[in-house]
Amino acid sequence: MEIATRMSEEIARYLDLAASEAKLTAANMANLDTPGYRSVGMDFEAEMREALESIDTGEPARPVRVKAVDGLIARPDGNNVSMDRESLHLAEAQLKFKTGVALLRSEYQEIMDAIHADK
Repeated sequence: MEIATRMSEEIARYLDLAASEAKLTAANMANLDTPGYRSVGMDFEAEMREALESIDTGEPARPVRVKAVDGLIARPDGNNVSMDRESLHLAEAQLKFKTGVALLRSEYQEIMDAIHADK
C-alpha cells in the first residue's frame, strides 16, 4: 500500500531535482582537467516550478533541462570549470537534499500520527 500526499509528491520532486543538481556538479568537477569541457547546470527554481505544475496536471516527471553555464572564465585549453564555484554548488545541493529529507520525514510522521491518533 502506498500512502502519498500532494506534499510528499512535491517533496519527492524537490529531492529528485536536488539530486540532479548534485550530479551535474559532480560531472563538472570530474571534468576539471578535460580540455574543452564547458560547465553545465540547471535553473533549479524554474525546474521546480515546472515540476509542481506537472503534479497539478498529473504528468510524469520529465528530464531536467541542462544548459551551458555562461560567464565563466575559460583557461587556455578551453575548460571553464571553477572548482570554487562547483564546491559551492555542491554544498547548496547537499543542503537542499538534507532539507528535503527532513521535510519528507516530517510529512510521513504527520501521517503516522494521524494513523495512530486513537491509540
